[in-house]
Amino acid sequence: MGQPLILASQSPRRQELLREAGYLFEIFPADPSVEEGVCSSCSPAEYVVQAAYSKARSVAMQLDAGIILAADTIAECGGQKLGKPADREQAAMMLRLMAGRRHRVLTGVTLWHRPSDQKCCHVEQTLLEMDPIDDEMLADYLESEAWVDKAGAFGYQDGLDWVHLVEGSETNVVGLPMERLEGWLTEMTDSLK
Repeated sequence: MGQPLILASQSPRRQELLREAGYLFEIFPADPSVEEGVCSSCSPAEYVVQAAYSKARSVAMQLDAGIILAADTIAECGGQKLGKPADREQAAMMLRLMAGRRHRVLTGVTLWHRPSDQKCCHVEQTLLEMDPIDDEMLADYLESEAWVDKAGAFGYQDGLDWVHLVEGSETNVVGLPMERLEGWLTEMTDSLK
């Protein structure tokens, strides 16, 4: 690419996706407090784009050169935004809401070039369906703590047989739409020539 790629995240899932795709990158996590200023009343798509932009900006202001990659992922069901659950009770509420229903996972991605400060923002959406979950299944899953630190309280990458992809990118559900990333990076680097 010619420019160092800098991931503005400590997410092990995003790091793994980038490594598996052969990207060389540095990790420079955004300050978690930058998400506090994101508009909570905006649409899910606006929310993830604003959150990714805020993360990218916070890192870009500390670096002289490179392409900063920032992302934010949430689930949405019935109009409710579902981020990372704060505790077991919130995880149970999210899973009960989605059980037996379709829901969306949205990832906002911002690429920010330093030193030009050229930036681009994107949002990718994936449609999923969750099987009905009985109390025993729910209790077992909550006990496993596999829901911790995952938007919507589940990890598609965990191979859950009760969550099904309907339409869109699998990697988007994990936290970064890899099918789109190469094109977005190419667009940015081409525009800098």
